[in-house]
Amino acid sequence: MQHLEEQIAHLTRTVDEMSAIVAQQQSDIAILQHRVQMLMEREAQRDSDGGGSVVFGDERPPHY
Repeated sequence: MQHLEEQIAHLTRTVDEMSAIVAQQQSDIAILQHRVQMLMEREAQRDSDGGGSVVFGDERPPHY
């Protein structure tokens, strides 16, 4: 009987630890989603302002 009580206590502690980890991950994901949204909005604004041009490889910009 004592063995079962020890197992239950161990499993309860494990579930509590995992719950705390999942709660932290949920918070981290929310923060990251907010940051990604901000970056997407900033990039969209940059594109609409005409400053989003990128030069690839040997491609020369039009003013050369």
